[in-house]
Amino acid sequence: MSAPIIQGWCPGALRPMQSGDGLVVRVRAPLSRLAQNKAAQIADLAQIYGNGLIDISNRANLQIRGVSEATHAPLIDGLRMLGVIDRDIATETRRNIVLTPYWSAGDDSHRIASALMLALSSDNAPATPGKFGYAVDCGDTPVMTEISADIRIERGENGLIVRADTCDMGIPVTVDSAAETALEMARWFLTSGGAPQGRGRMARHLKTTELPAEYRTAPAQPAQHSPQIGRTSNATLVGLEFGQMQAHTLAALAKLAPIRLTPWRMLLLENLTTVPEIDGLITDPTDPRLNVVACTGAPGCPQALSDTRTLARQLAPHTPQLLHVSGCAKGCAHPSGAPITLTATAPDTFDLIHNGTASANRSATDLASDALIRHPDLLTTKRA
Repeated sequence: MSAPIIQGWCPGALRPMQSGDGLVVRVRAPLSRLAQNKAAQIADLAQIYGNGLIDISNRANLQIRGVSEATHAPLIDGLRMLGVIDRDIATETRRNIVLTPYWSAGDDSHRIASALMLALSSDNAPATPGKFGYAVDCGDTPVMTEISADIRIERGENGLIVRADTCDMGIPVTVDSAAETALEMARWFLTSGGAPQGRGRMARHLKTTELPAEYRTAPAQPAQHSPQIGRTSNATLVGLEFGQMQAHTLAALAKLAPIRLTPWRMLLLENLTTVPEIDGLITDPTDPRLNVVACTGAPGCPQALSDTRTLARQLAPHTPQLLHVSGCAKGCAHPSGAPITLTATAPDTFDLIHNGTASANRSATDLASDALIRHPDLLTTKRA
């Protein structure tokens, strides 16, 4: 078994990534929001220039799959007309912002995210690595503490703070100073050696390098959030199996309401109280598929050693805790640890990890897919 290739960057629209089913074109929609007309046109573009499959990433981005070298250019032309992509690859690479989906127009999260987008589009913005990103989460209580981000702008115990990932203290900021302070922290990350060879993440850097004292003066707010399918205060949250939908599902949703993409691979439908039955949507909060995360797997991903989603679908009703099924040790679909993880090592063969990432120490090895389906109790069995 060969080790998976670490690309060190994420796909974009202008710099797509080759996958087993063609190019993956990632659209970082401004404020993670799609007006109804734009959602409808993106659905059309995905059907015309891709294979009709659309992913929602764990950074609240939309990915159009199955694009070819020949169809990439006309797809980009269509996306550019919609105003949902950046002017160049450098800007696109920097603009990794995850915004709480619960923002309201004019509130702190909305204003700070808008200012941060503008700052990151500047030519003098820090040239951070492709996986480096920001979370803007300024509601009363943070809801994205488990979401991957390197610099977090959130509400601490005593007001707004900018906080380095994994650090429980931040620096106090105002709405007006938050974006620039976040960029100053990103510059410190670069100048202190956080991105050798153009790669690096804040959490890893802080294991060997001390964060300046000025960035550790205000306490963060401990918070956990479990998004629930159904009504929120002014919208409805719906799920997607493995965060993927067909273009016709997006087209149907576009007729109902503006759409916000979330980092939980769910969609928030603005000002909607009821959702009709639409193919591909999960609207039942007890649906067992909500408790399972699975990457694209083989053959859609060339690095995946096995199909993942067939097994995940079969095991969903039987897993007592969050289950992550990964096609390789990279664990792209769920980079953090999960209570139960299955990592493919060969076609239809998986290793079992308890309370760890896809590359962590194994609790059991060489488990066949059919054996797991017949005996799901193996998920909680520990053996060397």
